[in-house]
Amino acid sequence: MKTVWNSLLIALTLLLSNSASVVLAEPTTIEHTTPIEDPLATEPKKSPEELARYQKLVEADRLYLAGDRIAALNLYRQVKTPFAEISESQPKPEPILDPTQLPPAGQVYWREALAGIDQKLESRIFVPLQLLVERYPEFIPGHLRLAQALKDYNRSEAALQVLEKAYSLYPNQPDLLKAKIAAQAASENWLEASIAARQFALLNPDHPQAAEFTRLADDNLKRYRSHLRSQLRGNAIASVLTGALSYALTGSIFDPISAVETIAILIQGEQAIGERIAKSAQRQLDLIKDPEVLDYINSLGQKLAKLSGRDDFEFQFYVVLDEDLNAFALPGGKIFVNAKAIIHSNSEAELAGLLAHEISHAVLSHGFQLVTQANAIDNVAVLIPRGGILSNLLTLNYSREMEQQADILGTRILAASGYAADGLRNLIITLKKQQPEFPITFLSSHPDTDNRIRYLENLIQRNSYNRYAYEGVARHAEIQTKIRKLLRDYKQQSRQRQRHLN
Repeated sequence: MKTVWNSLLIALTLLLSNSASVVLAEPTTIEHTTPIEDPLATEPKKSPEELARYQKLVEADRLYLAGDRIAALNLYRQVKTPFAEISESQPKPEPILDPTQLPPAGQVYWREALAGIDQKLESRIFVPLQLLVERYPEFIPGHLRLAQALKDYNRSEAALQVLEKAYSLYPNQPDLLKAKIAAQAASENWLEASIAARQFALLNPDHPQAAEFTRLADDNLKRYRSHLRSQLRGNAIASVLTGALSYALTGSIFDPISAVETIAILIQGEQAIGERIAKSAQRQLDLIKDPEVLDYINSLGQKLAKLSGRDDFEFQFYVVLDEDLNAFALPGGKIFVNAKAIIHSNSEAELAGLLAHEISHAVLSHGFQLVTQANAIDNVAVLIPRGGILSNLLTLNYSREMEQQADILGTRILAASGYAADGLRNLIITLKKQQPEFPITFLSSHPDTDNRIRYLENLIQRNSYNRYAYEGVARHAEIQTKIRKLLRDYKQQSRQRQRHLN
């Protein structure tokens, strides 16, 4: 046993050292392909209109902190453009739980299926149930019965597909999610079951069953870790991926990550993984060490993190001396933000929106989930090239659903923190105005900029989140001035080092 663990530790050390780092979260990035004006050359000058708006926001923030919320709200309303009317898509039928509420044809299908189940006649079970869920997808018991019937006839994969499709249509139906989690656990997909349960609990904190889903998440995570440990104890180590990861360090003598290394990483859990990778990143990246800047970003991040629902994470926040518009989250809540992302945000609320989005990716275990899925070989960007910087990072291919989950939870965290709830939405608009030739998509799988703005506006309006709350423009402007100077000094020192080397 001691020999096995020593081998694992050696493999993990090789992986996380020698200028290599595993990235398990999606960076928020905008690639520049054409030269643009250096924003660090001078402080941006405000037009008379922009200056008047800024001064009103400063006063509104002062009133807000002083407790005069009504006067602050009136000033915020003066400088904030109203949202467009909520855009309604084709409404889905309300879910039906009682068979007597089905139309007559639906009730016939239901009775026929129940009779087939009693008689154990396969053809009499599946035909009416499949017609029922196709024609009346709002009938939740139909999906549950079809999934159970498929499972009874040893078609577990098809049963899970039925539940996943139904849950995507009606994500607020806990019975569908419980059945999906049970199906995942029965297939020994304990990590997926844990993450699905935790996502529901975090995205629906006021739901009466939120605590039950948190327990389901913890129980399935324990089963997953126990399974991996039993594999190691039995010396029957097998990859949880479909194959060895195919990316390797550029010019490295090391092979792609092996099954042993993969399990060694995963078994530690998100917190330990994030800590190890963060240490590697700190060795490679030029980080800001200015106490005032660090106190600013850490105070802001910790305030948001406390509302994230993951007390098992030790959140840490870093600012990278880099001119790419970029931010990324490692498992366990290690958040890295590039200096230029802070410079390009207009307020503390906008920066908080960015941090809340990245925090949400971490607490929803998106990166950790992708690296354990069967298609991880197509999604994982494993290592930073030697001598590379964050702009060289390959990225995980987050799904559209994951991106929207991070936006939803991030905006909820933002609203609960007392910042203006439209911080993330405003940041996207800010960047779109500053960089019109570069679409803000985060990744190709994410909705385009305009669609993203619309669904964030709809989210804020439907949930009555307060967008006329604290913006934090004055303090943010002071930090931006300091970061501009730090970046200028860094660039100058880099040029001097380069000349010396040449």
